[in-house]
Amino acid sequence: MKINPPMLLQISRSYIKLVKADNFQRCFGRHYSNTETPTTNSIVNASLAVPISASSMESDNSKKKATDSTRVSKIVLYSFWQSSCSWRVRFALNLKGLSYEYRAVNLGKGEQFTSEFDKLNPLHYVPVLVDGDVVISDSYAILLYLEEKYHQRPLLPVEPQLRALNLQAASIVSSNMQPLHMLSVLRYMEERVGPEEKQLWAKFHIQKGFGALEKLLTGSAGKYATGDEVYMADVFLAPQIAVATKRFNIDMSEFPTLRKIYDSCEALPEFQASLPERQPDAPP
Repeated sequence: MKINPPMLLQISRSYIKLVKADNFQRCFGRHYSNTETPTTNSIVNASLAVPISASSMESDNSKKKATDSTRVSKIVLYSFWQSSCSWRVRFALNLKGLSYEYRAVNLGKGEQFTSEFDKLNPLHYVPVLVDGDVVISDSYAILLYLEEKYHQRPLLPVEPQLRALNLQAASIVSSNMQPLHMLSVLRYMEERVGPEEKQLWAKFHIQKGFGALEKLLTGSAGKYATGDEVYMADVFLAPQIAVATKRFNIDMSEFPTLRKIYDSCEALPEFQASLPERQPDAPP
């Protein structure tokens, strides 16, 4: 093929356009390294190629994003069947439809103090969630992480006020209630003041928290804590209510709004699957 000067100029201009274009690699059909120069024939063929439309490129990009979003690393949950903090995370993972490997940590036998577990959480508490290279050892942080990374079945509403209300309710449970009746605290209380005082201590703080939550959620509650969709407030509340009634004999008739929320959560298959007695380390 004889190339005259006008054609060479046209080819050069086409080549410059192709270098700048996002579809350069697709037009040539292969990747050129920094030291490799396309041949004249490849330039001519590329200049005669049918341009790739923007809609086609957007479609391909959308497919790539969809593929990336569905590529889930292996999630591992270190849990103890009786832990209400672990229960929250199991409930959340089920709601989001995320499969995970359950690794039991027997708190009664002190398995949280092993050197292996110390590397995961120096505080020696469960749950711990491992997602690829990410290790998180707090249920509140775990749920926020899951919400940020896995967008299916959102656990926080879009509306700012309801979003803040969910975070506030979850914080009351995780910061002002559960830490005051966790296993290690109750053991310490029993050693210092006896079993009766231990129970009174736990019941006092649970009832105080429920009283605040009842007032906080009465105006916003529907089927669930902040309407008719299950969100983070419900994920924290339902296990806390179950523990309060079964382990500490709290009468939930004093908290009708919370009782209704629990009844709605209890009917969910995702909640049923997260029940303590259904976990692999639960006693037969």
